[in-house]
Amino acid sequence: MKVTSGRVQQPAKPRGSKIQTRILKQDLTGDFESKKNELPDGLNKKRLQILLKGYGEYPTKYRMFIWRSLLQLPENHTAFSSLIDKGTHVTFLNLQKKYPIKSRKLLRVLQRTLSALAHWSVIFSDTPYLPLLAFPFVKLFQNNQLICFEVIATLIINWCQHWFEYFPNPPINILSMIENVLAFHDKGLLQHFIDHDITSQLYAWPLLETVFSEVLTREEWLKLFDNIFSNHPSFLLMTVVAYNICSRVPLLNCNLKDDFETVEDMQAEVDQQRVEDEAWYQKQELLRKAEETRREMLLQEEEKIIQQRQRLAAVKRELQVKEMHLQDAARRRFLKLQQDQQEMELRRLDDEIGRKVYMRDREIAATARDLEMRQLELESQKRLYEKNLTENQAAVAKEMRADADAYRRKVDLEEHMFHKLIEAGETQSQKTQKVIKENLAKAEQACLNTDWQIQSLHKQKCDDLQRNKCYQEVAKLLRENRRKEIEILNAMVEQEAKKWKEAEGKEFCLRSAKKASALSDASRKWFLKQEINAAVEHAENPCHKEEPRFQNEQEDASCLPRTSHLNDSSEMHPSTQISLNRRAVEWDTTEQNLIQKVRNLRQRLTAQARHRCQTPHLLAA
Repeated sequence: MKVTSGRVQQPAKPRGSKIQTRILKQDLTGDFESKKNELPDGLNKKRLQILLKGYGEYPTKYRMFIWRSLLQLPENHTAFSSLIDKGTHVTFLNLQKKYPIKSRKLLRVLQRTLSALAHWSVIFSDTPYLPLLAFPFVKLFQNNQLICFEVIATLIINWCQHWFEYFPNPPINILSMIENVLAFHDKGLLQHFIDHDITSQLYAWPLLETVFSEVLTREEWLKLFDNIFSNHPSFLLMTVVAYNICSRVPLLNCNLKDDFETVEDMQAEVDQQRVEDEAWYQKQELLRKAEETRREMLLQEEEKIIQQRQRLAAVKRELQVKEMHLQDAARRRFLKLQQDQQEMELRRLDDEIGRKVYMRDREIAATARDLEMRQLELESQKRLYEKNLTENQAAVAKEMRADADAYRRKVDLEEHMFHKLIEAGETQSQKTQKVIKENLAKAEQACLNTDWQIQSLHKQKCDDLQRNKCYQEVAKLLRENRRKEIEILNAMVEQEAKKWKEAEGKEFCLRSAKKASALSDASRKWFLKQEINAAVEHAENPCHKEEPRFQNEQEDASCLPRTSHLNDSSEMHPSTQISLNRRAVEWDTTEQNLIQKVRNLRQRLTAQARHRCQTPHLLAA
């Protein structure tokens, strides 16, 4: 097969491949440069340099922001806090003696910043020019100590990194570079320095260690560092050379070493005087504008004050009305509180009287039940006597019935007297309550009338005095209530002690009654036994004469003891009769004591009621 010339050929490599590769390398370099110029917060270093070249400085409003972006500060709060926590460095404890600063805040910030630098690197504790270098930045960033520390540290690391090669001597290498640059640009000035033995340590080093802060004004210094931070670190050295070249005329006129130092000071003074003059004119203009502004503000303030006074007067009237309403409400609450306390006291007294009446009714009911039981016993004895007695015993039974009737009349008379006593006590209690209520109503009415008169007379004249008086009255009432509570508690304690004594007396009486009942039962049994024996004897010997025995029995029956609750005609031993008589006397004595205690209790309750009736009059007075 023959191959023709029209075969497909592989495409040849283009000749411009190397050129294309070279262009790619240039693009990579351009990308690197663009990335290098990119700053944080969306800024670009090239654009900032163009802005600086056009205006000579950065905008005052954004200068600190631009500096932080140019220096790319890390803002490491943790590291700075750890340095600050170490306290003031020993080297800077007496800083105010060497550098007397009027502002204590500025001195404190300078001392703290220098101490942080000394803790960060030990060499800074022995650097004599460090306060001069740091002072302008401390004064500029005194309200943000972290930024101040990082700016100084960045300046030292990037612009002053070769200053410490001959430490503690001045940086001879840096000064030699400045001298070489000066020889290149102004050989005459350098020769003049050499002829008069003026070294770079005299015309260059003072400018570096103070970073031009002693020879430039604030605005000039800020403009200078706008350019220093935006250019290569060697720009600082060029600035030293430029400053000396600009001052060559007065420097060439100096022939002594001391004159060179004086020239620099005079140059700084001239610049300072010029700045002060400009500042004076600006100050006068500002004062004039401030005076006009102040007059306008005074007029506005006067109008505002008038409006505020009108609003304050309206608010004051509203407050007075509210205060009057509050006083009325407080007075009503106070009167209601008094009324509630008095009603509570009356309810407590009613409860106390009701409780005593209930206890008295219970005692009366218990006594009535005992009397009924004894009445039943008498009836049973009566029926027994009626069954067993014969016709010859009718006289004895009649006498016994007569004694029983006499005893019942006596009991009825005593019950009538006791009920009359109870009714008298209840009547007296009701009268006392009625008097208390009437006096309480009068006292409340008197209090209301008095308060109304006091309010009408002193409402507008002495509001503060009225409030103080109300407070004193409340305190007085509280003290009076506490005193009454103490008296009531003491009375209750006394009443409790008396009740316990009364209970002990009643228990003693109960034991006595039980003993008397036991003796009565014994006598009754003995009597029944005698009757049974007599009946047996009569059954055995019915023809035996019994009159003398009946007479003896009648005589013996007449000698039996009679208690306060039961008449028993059975025969008993003489010693038993004496004991029962003694019990009867004790019962009579106990009854008289009880009646006397009831009278005393009634008198004490009446006295307390009168005292409570008199208390509201005293409070109203």
